Amino acid sequence: MSIKMIALAAATVAATASAASADSYFGFEDRLENSSTLELSTVRAAADGVVEIYDGRFGDLGALLGTQEVAAGANKDVRVNVGHGPDADVIAVLKIDGQIVAQQEYEVN
Repeated sequence: MSIKMIALAAATVAATASAASADSYFGFEDRLENSSTLELSTVRAAADGVVEIYDGRFGDLGALLGTQEVAAGANKDVRVNVGHGPDADVIAVLKIDGQIVAQQEYEVN
């Protein structure tokens, strides 16, 4: 593969990731009820993707607690099974094509 082709492929990937980031986000809530199934309000995804919930007790992505696939567009009332109520706050991450395009910290009540 030529250098021009590699550069073009890299630019295409970067542009796609930027576009996905701009059109992908979590709703405006920042608190969730403590439950084995966390209910996010709306998740907007620029393309099909996956929401991942991580332990966020130290402000960083800790252990993966659960995942839920989402479709392109607005996904209302996204529910993610985390097995048991989290012991601490959580961080939700939206990934499209393996790239993080949105992230939201939630306080768990």
